[in-house]
Amino acid sequence: MGEIIRAVTADGTAKISVITAPDMVERARQIHSLRPVGTAALGRTLCGAALLGEMLKEDDATLTIRIRGGGPIGAVVAVSDSGGNVRGYVQNPGVDLPLRERDGKLDVSGAIGTDGLLTVSRDIVLREPYVGSTALVSGEVAEDLAAYLTESDQLGSACGLGVLVDTDESVKAAGGFIVQLMPFAPEEVTAALEENIFLMDQLTTILAEDGPEAVIGQVFRGMDPHVTERKEMGYRCYCSRERVLRAVTSLSEEDLWELRDSGQEVEVRCQFCDAVYTFSPEEAASWVRPDGE
Repeated sequence: MGEIIRAVTADGTAKISVITAPDMVERARQIHSLRPVGTAALGRTLCGAALLGEMLKEDDATLTIRIRGGGPIGAVVAVSDSGGNVRGYVQNPGVDLPLRERDGKLDVSGAIGTDGLLTVSRDIVLREPYVGSTALVSGEVAEDLAAYLTESDQLGSACGLGVLVDTDESVKAAGGFIVQLMPFAPEEVTAALEENIFLMDQLTTILAEDGPEAVIGQVFRGMDPHVTERKEMGYRCYCSRERVLRAVTSLSEEDLWELRDSGQEVEVRCQFCDAVYTFSPEEAASWVRPDGE
C-alpha cells in the first residue's frame, strides 16, 4: 500500500499532493521482474500517475500516462483510477544500464530517452477522453510531467519523483510531489517555492527517513501549510477473465479464425499484473460463426 497526502498553504496560494509508495513500486518490480533502472522509470511514472489520478473528480474516471522517448526501455505506461490506485508496465523490463558516471545514479533518462512525447489521457467516461502531449524535456519523468502540467493547466507547477533501489534491488523508498500555484499567487510565493525546492534534501532520503509530512514541510517552508486530506492507495489491476474475453473476441474475424483453426489453448497474459488466462480450443471455436452463417 501507499499514501497520498494533500496540503495547502495558509494563504491558499499553493497546493501540494505528496505520495509515498515503496510497497506499491516494489510490487510492480516483482510483477514485471524489473532491473533497477526499469524499477526507477516505472516507479516514478506510477507515482506521477497516482498523484494526477487522485485529483480526478469523477468516481469512475481514469488517467493514463504514456512516455515514449526512443530509449531502450521502450514505452512506459501507468494507469490510475480516481483513488490513486495504479497499474503499469514498461515495454522492455529486462533493460539494464550502468550507473551515470557524473553522479553514480540510475540512468533513467538514458533508459527512457529524450526524443519523444509524454502523453496524458483523462477518461471521465461520459465524454471522449481528453488527451494532451508535450515533448520530453529530460526523460527523467518529473521534469517532463511538470512541463506537461504547466502547458496543459496553465498553472505554475513543480514536480519531484524518486525511487531509491536498495543493494538487493528491492525498493527502499518511492514517492514524489506535485505543487501547483493558484492563478492569484504573487511572484514572491513563486520565488519562495523555487528556493525551498532548490534547497530541500534529496526526495527519497526525506521519504525514507522522515516521511511525506517532511516533504510538505520542506517544500512549504515558511508558508504555514496544513493537511487537507489523506488517502491510501496501492498497485491494483482490474483485469478479469470476462474483460480478457471481451478483448479477445473483439479481434478481427481473420485472427479469430486463426485461433480456432490452431486447435490449441489460447493463453492471454495481462500486461499490468502478469496474470494468465487460458481458454480451451472449444471456447476458441465458439468465437467465430460456423461456415455459411
